[in-house]
Amino acid sequence: MRPNELIAPGQVWLVGAGPGDPDLLTRKAEKLIVAAQIVFHDALVGPGVLDLIPEGVERVSVGKRSGRHSKAQENINDLLLTAARAGKRVVRLKGGDPSVFGRSAEEMAHLAEEGIGVSICPGITTASAAAASGNASLTLRGVARGLTLVTAHLKAGEPLTLDWETLARPGGTLGIYMGRAAAGEIGRSLIAAGRDPETPVMVAVNVSLPNERLIRGRLSALAFLVETVSDDDPTLLLIGEAMSGINEWRPQLPIAGHKAGSLLG
Repeated sequence: MRPNELIAPGQVWLVGAGPGDPDLLTRKAEKLIVAAQIVFHDALVGPGVLDLIPEGVERVSVGKRSGRHSKAQENINDLLLTAARAGKRVVRLKGGDPSVFGRSAEEMAHLAEEGIGVSICPGITTASAAAASGNASLTLRGVARGLTLVTAHLKAGEPLTLDWETLARPGGTLGIYMGRAAAGEIGRSLIAAGRDPETPVMVAVNVSLPNERLIRGRLSALAFLVETVSDDDPTLLLIGEAMSGINEWRPQLPIAGHKAGSLLG
């Protein structure tokens, strides 16, 4: 199939751009980017990914950053609809995975109501990429049996109302997207709800990009850990015992050819 045949005229693809590194794009995502006639992209799409858009393809920045929304969601919906109705091959390029805090449902519903065909190409979400960068596992047998992803992004003036008692339960990993500004409140609320203040934390900044930073510490120091992080730096908080690092736990079962624990001492 030739690249242009991936997208029919008047069709919209919601494409996951991953955390920023173009090498973390899926092969399908790259083919769709090349096939597009117009690309609507978020502010958090990595510059290396944007460089893959061919010359002559129209680019429209619809990026939303905390406190500086360039386009309201309703306007983005209408832009996608207008481009599709004009018979263009449309790509909506979203940071990470379109289905993880990407507001994909709103865009799909708007387009579907108008009879526009829309499909999703998944991408690597930041939590997965951050764990990989930190040589960590989001789930870990006997330590972290589950993974919970939430967002701390709010409209101006809204309180951060999360189910802290549920989020504070041990035995799982908690990933909080866009959590830098509320880091102090998050740490205090989780501890007040019963989470151990010594729970390991990894603050992941600019994940997969050349200026990536991974800051490790404890939940009680979460507010301190983000002090050097800029408002402009995309930040993910990973909280849980699995963030201790590979040197602080041992395999539960023997690995073929080795005695249990022999790889770690």
